[in-house]
Amino acid sequence: MKFDTSLPIYRQVVTAIKKDIVSGKIHPGDKLPSGRDLAVQYTINPNTSAKVYQELEQEGICYTKRGLGTFVKEDLEMVTQIKSEMAEELIVYFLKNMEELGYTREEICSLIREEK
Repeated sequence: MKFDTSLPIYRQVVTAIKKDIVSGKIHPGDKLPSGRDLAVQYTINPNTSAKVYQELEQEGICYTKRGLGTFVKEDLEMVTQIKSEMAEELIVYFLKNMEELGYTREEICSLIREEK
């Protein structure tokens, strides 16, 4: 994974894990890699992987069972909500950038329709 220097690495890994959850690569109930394995997978510091899991737990996406590991919550409604939130962020980002290029909302909609 190539990291964006303008964003904290742990946030980028959190986003990558969320994408894997909403896309079905990681399923509700699945065990996530250990902190060390996550660090190796993303080439990050183990302290950063600990922060990633702390953030995911704070967001209510996963939980840790002492001695067993970290697991994705078995909550399909949560997955749907994360997917909607991520889609909304992408749409806002897209619209902002298109408007900065001088496009109106109507022109943006027209371009999208033409792209079929």
